[in-house]
Amino acid sequence: MRIEAYTQVQQLYNSAKVQKDANVSKKGQTDQVQISSMGLNIQAAKAAVKSAEDIRFDKVNPIKEAIANGTYNVSAESFADKLLEKYESLR
Repeated sequence: MRIEAYTQVQQLYNSAKVQKDANVSKKGQTDQVQISSMGLNIQAAKAAVKSAEDIRFDKVNPIKEAIANGTYNVSAESFADKLLEKYESLR
């Protein structure tokens, strides 16, 4: 029988006990969380966005009416310019 191997195994078990004892002494402490002012601002912004409507009807309704009346006109030149601009930005 090798005594050296037994000593090494025993040392592993002893070190585990020491770690458990260290954790037990921390039971009286409590954790605290503090949110920075930037975090509070982000939370407020998220709440504002969540409560806002998804569709801005003040912008959409006039366009819908113009399409329904047949008076909505899109400039082909303007459309082509924006399409090319988008294409160049994706390249």
